[in-house]
Amino acid sequence: MAEKYYKYVIVGGGVAGGYAAREFANLGLEPGELAIISKEAVAPYERPALSKAYLFPEGAARLPGFHVCVGSGGERLLPEWYTEKGIDLILDTEVVKADVASKTLTTTSGSVYKYGTAIVATGSTFIKLSDFGVPGADAHGIHYLREIKEADALIEAIKTKKEGVAVVVGGGYIGLELAAVLVLNKLKVTMVYPEPWCMPRLFTTDIASFYEGYYQAKGVTIVKGTVASGFETDEHGHVKVVKLKDGRELPADIVVVGVGARPVLAPFKGQLVEEKGGFKVDSFFKTNVPDVYAVGDVATFPLKLYGDIRRVEHVDHSRKSAIQAVQAIKAAEAGNTIPEYDYLPFFYSRSFDLSWQFYGDNVGDDVVFGRDNSTPKPKFGSYWIKDGKIVGAFLEGGSPEENKAIAKVAREQPAAPSKETLLAEGLDFALKNQ
Repeated sequence: MAEKYYKYVIVGGGVAGGYAAREFANLGLEPGELAIISKEAVAPYERPALSKAYLFPEGAARLPGFHVCVGSGGERLLPEWYTEKGIDLILDTEVVKADVASKTLTTTSGSVYKYGTAIVATGSTFIKLSDFGVPGADAHGIHYLREIKEADALIEAIKTKKEGVAVVVGGGYIGLELAAVLVLNKLKVTMVYPEPWCMPRLFTTDIASFYEGYYQAKGVTIVKGTVASGFETDEHGHVKVVKLKDGRELPADIVVVGVGARPVLAPFKGQLVEEKGGFKVDSFFKTNVPDVYAVGDVATFPLKLYGDIRRVEHVDHSRKSAIQAVQAIKAAEAGNTIPEYDYLPFFYSRSFDLSWQFYGDNVGDDVVFGRDNSTPKPKFGSYWIKDGKIVGAFLEGGSPEENKAIAKVAREQPAAPSKETLLAEGLDFALKNQ
């Protein structure tokens, strides 16, 4: 089979791949210079987080300012935008072999592509319970969520099992957001997770207790301190019972699992230097191999703000790292340079009528302020203090101005007053530092 050459190839068609393509188009691109090779069957798009608006009863995928059309699960990006920009979409196609020495990519179909510069934007994939040998974990009706096809499958299951019983396995972002979505779709929901409180990697016990109480008030049953140890199925192979390690059994029409994700490093694994679970890159997302860049979930990059290197799984970083890499590529071609990547970690979530944002680092001592369960619309937050400075800030129910204020505090890391002062001032501390 004849090889085809592209000046630029993006491997991966998620959010990072789409933003990289858009930045190439913004900076000037000749027809036929760029191809996107993606195992997804749809063009890269600006999806709402699949565990948020996409699964809302009235939800629809929003795309990055391009043409849209209506698809089964909402709006999708038309390939015409890519056609207009001269970008080749090679969809429903997985790269199974990469040879960085010869700059060659081989797909499942045996097609071979040569490139001048490659951007690895393969993202992450979910961890399955079957990976741990959990009996019955491959039964019908057990869902994971990472790509459009999985979201569409869950939408169909929700339609089929209206007012049924759902079990959510996992108490992190995916678990919390999907539990809310399932309740909104009128299912009876139980959440199961092994930790003593939800979102333990970010939430303090005080913060977690609020969200757990809120979810329980919405009808969600929470089972903590145990894990799913097996599944029973009906005669059609569809899940009907979730067995827990503590001996309990939960009936289930739908099971949704969110127990983590792992970066997709194949087919470049073993050829690019790895660190902390991703490909090690510099502040411009260059790997150790010339003309190969890695962005989004698969990149372990210098976090300038903390003098550290980290791998971050979040859509905000996926977008910004893709833009940084393309700008670096184009600047190098012109003999120019761009500023180093200076990322402020950012996480957010929306569920029910709640909406929180977090900026910075959740290390050191925490000060939770503003907890008042009597208010109709909760607004409270937390600061994290390390070495006498505020290094992180969290806010539930913030306005755009208030969220901007806590982001500024996390970025600038001002000296922290006493805990008593910070507790008394609460959000005002951030607002007065605007």
